[in-house]
Amino acid sequence: MSRLSVLLPLTGLLFLMSSTLGSQSSVAFPVTCATRGAELTENSVLVLCPPDCTRGRVPVFGTGIYASVSTVCGAAVHRGLLGPSGGPVRVHKQKGQINYVSSYAHGIQSQALARWTASFSLSKPVNVPLELTSDTSTTALPAAAQPAKKPVKKTSAKKPPTGGNKDCQMDIAMVIDSSNNIGQRRFNLQKNFVAKLAAMLRVGQTGPRVGLIQASDSPRTEFLLSNFTQPKELLFAIKELAYLGGDTNTGKAIMHTAESFFTQENGGRRGHPRVMMVLIDGWPSDDLEQAAMLARESGINVFLVSVAKPAPEELSMVRDKDFTRKAVCKDNGFFTYSIPSWFSTTKHVKPLSQRLCALDSLLCSKTCYNSVNIGFLIDGSSSVGDGNFQLVLDFLAGIARSFDISDVGARIGAVQFTYDQRLEFGLYDHSTKDDAINALKRISYMSGGTATGGAISYATQNLFRRTGPGRNFLIVVTDGQSYDDVMRPAAAAQKQGITMFSVGVAWAPLDDLRAMASEPKDGHTFFTREFTGLADFVPPLVRGICRDFTENN
Repeated sequence: MSRLSVLLPLTGLLFLMSSTLGSQSSVAFPVTCATRGAELTENSVLVLCPPDCTRGRVPVFGTGIYASVSTVCGAAVHRGLLGPSGGPVRVHKQKGQINYVSSYAHGIQSQALARWTASFSLSKPVNVPLELTSDTSTTALPAAAQPAKKPVKKTSAKKPPTGGNKDCQMDIAMVIDSSNNIGQRRFNLQKNFVAKLAAMLRVGQTGPRVGLIQASDSPRTEFLLSNFTQPKELLFAIKELAYLGGDTNTGKAIMHTAESFFTQENGGRRGHPRVMMVLIDGWPSDDLEQAAMLARESGINVFLVSVAKPAPEELSMVRDKDFTRKAVCKDNGFFTYSIPSWFSTTKHVKPLSQRLCALDSLLCSKTCYNSVNIGFLIDGSSSVGDGNFQLVLDFLAGIARSFDISDVGARIGAVQFTYDQRLEFGLYDHSTKDDAINALKRISYMSGGTATGGAISYATQNLFRRTGPGRNFLIVVTDGQSYDDVMRPAAAAQKQGITMFSVGVAWAPLDDLRAMASEPKDGHTFFTREFTGLADFVPPLVRGICRDFTENN
């Protein structure tokens, strides 16, 4: 008797045995690496994960109990039930949870999630049919008995794009209306509008990040800024939102968001503008003024999108008729947006997204720490010396550390001069604080004469290519007499909108320092006999920059 004739009845016997163990399916259902728990309809189902799921991005939310937005195969690897080679695992539907905990296990970093509507757990399968194993026999089985040996589609292991809209690198909190006022039908229309808006924004690692809070009796955080960094994931999360009902306590929701939502633990990025878009149907049940004041003081740009504004006959029921004006970042018309009806929102998606991404108009996030361009003009003449030159670089690094340097925040650049000038790095060459400070510390000492006037003209033309009144600052550090005129180049720089601070050491003439400095001279001129005294000038220089920025903006 052949081996095959013995093996086939045995296979049939295994199927029969497994089918008598209960109603649960004993034949594994093939899935891809991207299949999420929410896509499985049965309460308990055996699935077959392909190999190499860990090579791509497999979002997982929770530990042990996973939010249904998680990928099943990624969660199975995180749980330790599967390895890189894939295999079968049983998925059990569970109720939604509050506070899914993040953890790192088996090469997978799961994420935290505040709340989700459904969950799943996982277990090792028992009595897996013989045909699902990869090493049942060296004898070939009929093709119908080999579903696990089908080649895995290459598309399942592809990494999703991680870019995003680089022109909109904002952290955006969407506060949506989930009150009795809006009702279930209009709530669904609101979800559709928010989904279209999110798609237009194009979230990504180098683009905007979006989190969402529902306003009701009490605010409820649905997902954080760091939870979804790919458009498909974000749209799926919005689709899953459940209607709450209750009062329209928008003030509570704004306060909750301003107090804790934009922290680095919740995915807030240092130096990135903070935007809060508040959607409201009709009018709020509570006061917005105190919450909005906290938001402004926290550097958050609050937009209020009012849909179906109260009719004249309803105004008597509105607690504060100026709630729109009090809620926004600035009452200048830019931060308020009105939509007549939830049935006509599509045409408003693009113009609203453009406002949310308009960096130069986000007035509440503009502080001196994240908005200034600072140029360092460094004397590299022979009289400075190598050791003292390092003290100058340390002094300038101390100033740089005080600012939020990023590709959407503050910028620094540096020019070294003797008789000649050398652009060490431009304002747009380094987009992180660490990179900029490291570049500053790597500057090599030139040695030579001193032509400060020519260096000011060079920095004006080559460092500050973009105009920004009240945002551009030039700090000149020199230890001696300039061989050329400094007054006219300094006046030309200031006429171009550059605020100048002069820092003199040792033999630098006070007359030259005052001639270079902006008005008032006393507030923009610094002098010390020793290079070791430069460190004392860091705090007053930073305060001076912030004072000038505030006065001009």
